[in-house]
Amino acid sequence: MPSHLSADHPAAQPPPRGSVDALISQTRRLRGDVDAVRRDARIDDTDPEGRWQRALCDLAVHQLNDLDEHLAQLRDGPPPVPVTPDGAAAVVRTVPSAPGHGSLLSRVGSAEWNLLTDEASWSGELYQILGRDPAAPALTLDELPSVVLDEDRPRLTVMVTDCLIDAKPIDGEFRIVRPDGGVRTVHMMGEPVLAADGSTASMWAVLRDVSELRRSQRTVRETRDSLQRQRHLAQTEHRLAVELQEAVLPPWRGSLRLPRQGTPALDVAVRYLPASTSALIGGDWYDALELPGGETLLSVGELTGHGTTVASGMAMLLGAVRGMAMAGSEPGQLMAWLNQLLDASAQPALGSAVCCRYRPETHTLVWAQAGHPAPLLIRNGTGRALSPPDGVLLGATSGAAYGQAEVPLEPGDLLLLHTDGLVPGRSRDAAVDRLLDLAPRFGEARAAQDCVRTVVEEFGETEREDDACVLIARVAT
Repeated sequence: MPSHLSADHPAAQPPPRGSVDALISQTRRLRGDVDAVRRDARIDDTDPEGRWQRALCDLAVHQLNDLDEHLAQLRDGPPPVPVTPDGAAAVVRTVPSAPGHGSLLSRVGSAEWNLLTDEASWSGELYQILGRDPAAPALTLDELPSVVLDEDRPRLTVMVTDCLIDAKPIDGEFRIVRPDGGVRTVHMMGEPVLAADGSTASMWAVLRDVSELRRSQRTVRETRDSLQRQRHLAQTEHRLAVELQEAVLPPWRGSLRLPRQGTPALDVAVRYLPASTSALIGGDWYDALELPGGETLLSVGELTGHGTTVASGMAMLLGAVRGMAMAGSEPGQLMAWLNQLLDASAQPALGSAVCCRYRPETHTLVWAQAGHPAPLLIRNGTGRALSPPDGVLLGATSGAAYGQAEVPLEPGDLLLLHTDGLVPGRSRDAAVDRLLDLAPRFGEARAAQDCVRTVVEEFGETEREDDACVLIARVAT
């Protein structure tokens, strides 16, 4: 309310005290609830999403504090301002309240500028906001821009001009520079005060220090932008990892009969099962490759971790497996070179793998493993895990040696290779037991693809935290 009131304008009365007290109580309860959420949430400030949540809580508390203070001022009503006999506001310099009297100190002040006498009346709180000596004269409208930042002066000029000439209310912000060099953001709301003849006699305004509120809002905005950037980067990384994975893994779907020319020796089928609780791509791979002389390479493996870096490491390993197998490397030696490759990589990583070389002429399987689940052999409706030769995780030890095993196979035998994520939350032995329980159903299947479909029916809908893949090869009858 303006301090200048004519005889035609009754004195402003504060709203009923009880209703405002009820609003104050509700505001304080809500502030307590928000503060409790902030304390109990145990927000991780090192995480972008945690910083965003913390900033929102702080902003809410700031705004509720302001609301509480303004409601209290509304309940208590404005301080009396004397009026001269001619209707113009008297020049009054309010002595500031004692520090610590209340949190409204230095937060909200008022001013009136008399256009007829070019005098100014400031409240003590406004002196505190601007950091000026209460004994000094209040700044006139012409002097006020001297404490405003250069870039904000045009905004203040427009607001004051519109108020004095076009009688428009003032509602805007600008920044002021205090004598100590500190910069504060001030929100000013005001209106013209009319004389009896309808001319503008003075301008009245309330100025509020909103620096802390704007700082909280800026923090919220910055943490929100940071979180959005992080999510955008994560989405981009996920897309790149998916594209890389799709480009590297074998493109065939359904059953693959190898060798492609002549009488098929193996019927092969695979399925890749992505994680259900993570948006990031893991480093699992599978492969079935026809080698010179009619032999077949079967392999599955995985690198620890997720994302583009892991997907690119998986691509490197799978490419190395294919190249060395085509060059005639036996599985044991192949594993040793893969270990050496990971050990020399610029991005340290751990991996596991199993590689099998099937020789159709002798119906034998030569295989090696590096810390990976052993292949399962299903024969006549029953199954067992093959006894693994020695082999540590890839990248765990420099110069590690890897053993090699040879197993005779029979027509109709099934080989099942899988990665650890297929049966989440279980020990490796428990996962093997669940897979071996499917052996009777595998024995009734006509093709490798039917067996893979059985595995997917059993485990495909499982809530898994990691990717998984399964490869099944059936020896031709």
